[in-house]
Amino acid sequence: TMAMAVSIYVSSVLGAGILIMPGIAAKASGQASIIAWVLLSFLSYPFAYIFARLASIKPVSGGIYSFSKDAFGSYVSNFTGWLFLAWYALGAPANSIAAGEYLSYSLPMTRPEVYLFAAILILLAFAVNYVGIKFSARVQMIVIVAIISVILVAIFTSVPNVNTGHFTPLVPANNYFSIGTASALIIWAFFGYENVPNLAGEFANPKRDLNRSVVYSVLIVGILYTSVSIVTVGTGAYNAGTGATPFAYLLSTFFGKYGSSITAAIAVIAVFSAMNAYTAGMSRVMFAVAKSHGLPHAISRVHPKTGIPYRAVMLLSGFALLTLLAYYFMNVNLVEAFLMVSGVAGVVYVVGSASAIRLLKEKGIRKSLPWVSLFASLIIILFIEYLLVVAAVIIAVSVIYTRKYGKVTPEKQKIHLQADSLK
Repeated sequence: TMAMAVSIYVSSVLGAGILIMPGIAAKASGQASIIAWVLLSFLSYPFAYIFARLASIKPVSGGIYSFSKDAFGSYVSNFTGWLFLAWYALGAPANSIAAGEYLSYSLPMTRPEVYLFAAILILLAFAVNYVGIKFSARVQMIVIVAIISVILVAIFTSVPNVNTGHFTPLVPANNYFSIGTASALIIWAFFGYENVPNLAGEFANPKRDLNRSVVYSVLIVGILYTSVSIVTVGTGAYNAGTGATPFAYLLSTFFGKYGSSITAAIAVIAVFSAMNAYTAGMSRVMFAVAKSHGLPHAISRVHPKTGIPYRAVMLLSGFALLTLLAYYFMNVNLVEAFLMVSGVAGVVYVVGSASAIRLLKEKGIRKSLPWVSLFASLIIILFIEYLLVVAAVIIAVSVIYTRKYGKVTPEKQKIHLQADSLK
């Protein structure tokens, strides 16, 4: 339904982004980060619109993967699917670690305990999605109402503590590059609009509800992000600690000693909400990729009772846990992790935008929206710099796999059809 779509959209986009990115961006670029938030809030509409429009025309699970297949063929669509897998594998652990760090702000936790908590969150998202999509969507609706309520409390209670002197000058002289730096960081916070189209095949009325849910979601997310960035800069909350926990500072000024506990609770809820939404959406992508032999065909199995692609859910969760271990032993920091996610996701957005240019037959100003999103994606991934090599390696491996195993012969198709019918 539209309400479920809005809840999944908003939770996909907000997640840990609303909790840590305003502080990290302000730490890196100061008050100039506010301009980046405003710009990206406006730019998020073209992204959201073109993906929803494509999905409403062809409402099948798979989202950008399916669009890119229609536009450019199997090589491009398969590496897009692999990039989605990397997106989840890199992003889910980073999100869950961020939740653990917020929790450690309230409860004394060692580094191993933070990572153990992160693993529990990943497994919990797996369990909820294993039950089925309707249960997952209803959980999202409850969770997102709780998240927005606490965010609004943090915003309104912080207004009296805002110092207008913190906003001048909005952009320091000869430092316009800082807006680009902030944008490269916080673009990660706006990823998520591609997630609901991944679930297009699950909609009761996709032609009506997909486009309507986009408008409501973009408005809600843009207002919330910009408001939080303003109070984060205006109160100087980003100067507290590493800058990654501004909400703890904002809520502590109003709730006192209970502020950190409330912040920890909302951080855990927000991160779980995003992971739950992404597990639902990206498992459908993995299913679609495997069904077309871009991944091993066995991953396309669905549960006989719930209808969920349970092996795809297992694949995502397994890779996320392996990445979590790698983050722990390689001592990867959150900024590096988020930039790697931004690089991978940015390339996906380039492919999605290019697919929209080729497939959509829009008129008037809407005809320019795919070009706007393509240009914005290309500009932003330039700021990812050397970490963009992660996306390049994944694309190369995917192309090799597709060349060797991705071609479907009539004999192979017949074998898989027989196996599916037996299952």
